[in-house]
Amino acid sequence: MSKALLIIDIQNDYFQGGAMELHGSEEASIAAREILDKFRTEQQPVLFVQHIASTDSSFFKPNTFGVEIRENIKPLENEVIITKQYPNSFRDTELLSILKKHGIKELVICGMMTHMCVDSTVRAAYDLGFNNTLIHDACATKSQEFKSILVMPDKVQASYMAAIHGTFAKVMSSQDFLVS
Repeated sequence: MSKALLIIDIQNDYFQGGAMELHGSEEASIAAREILDKFRTEQQPVLFVQHIASTDSSFFKPNTFGVEIRENIKPLENEVIITKQYPNSFRDTELLSILKKHGIKELVICGMMTHMCVDSTVRAAYDLGFNNTLIHDACATKSQEFKSILVMPDKVQASYMAAIHGTFAKVMSSQDFLVS
């Protein structure tokens, strides 16, 4: 079974000083880098997803520093960058055709925001027949509010990982993945 690493939206706007700062983004990018290093060392495929806003969004505006992929995980020349405008990385992109072309059946996924683009992409990948591994500490999110109840980022992260684990993906830590 052919495997690829999919890194979703690890972009500058999600970091300190960015337009949509996430909780734990720096730590998540460091964990993602460790996974990226493993894939590069083993010469396995790596695909990056970059969200570029098409509307009057407050973040990921075209031609800004915030839209750029974070420096510590910058793609190499031979690595694929897929641009998207929706949370689901498969929607209106070439992602599925690239994966099919290369016979990829298994995805290792990390990225940002857990509750939005990561969740949407993992569930879509499952629906499309991929076997998914989601690296929980290589993902970041932010607090959410519902009916005047503030849900802190660690609870948002735990809730989404709990909902994804088992059916949609095997959820594991970067360290567990690196030794597996």
